[in-house]
Amino acid sequence: MGDPKQSRKLYRKPKRPWNPEQLMNELELLGTYGLRNKRELWKAETELSRIRHIARTLLALPEDIRIDKAKILLAYLSRIGLADDNSTLDDILSLKIEDVLERRLQTLVMKKYELKPNQARQMIVHRHIMINDRIVNIPGYLVRKDEEGFIKIIGK
Repeated sequence: MGDPKQSRKLYRKPKRPWNPEQLMNELELLGTYGLRNKRELWKAETELSRIRHIARTLLALPEDIRIDKAKILLAYLSRIGLADDNSTLDDILSLKIEDVLERRLQTLVMKKYELKPNQARQMIVHRHIMINDRIVNIPGYLVRKDEEGFIKIIGK
């Protein structure tokens, strides 16, 4: 099992880190969504990669098994807001990194209160944001669809 103090990485680095086109794309995403460093971007890319890998695996299964497991995956993705209720596995394969970044708490606070990305991040880290009467101080928290309406600033 391993030492509980030594947790494993939640991200994978790109295979070609010095590709100029990829560097520019990463830099643009960092600025748009107010990410602290590229590690946060790589975490979101790894999560998207994991979801797409599950969808590809399900497509390879026989149809009677696939239907049940696809319902579970689609229910999870619709709960966190990455898919609609009537989505298919093909829709999951067409997800982009921006779809995952749009579900982060920092992005939702930024859009809801019309703040700059760094202001939204500071509000979250300084514990001024609540979701359902619970203070959340993690900017990368993936907000579920049902929690989205309950985001509020403490003191307002």
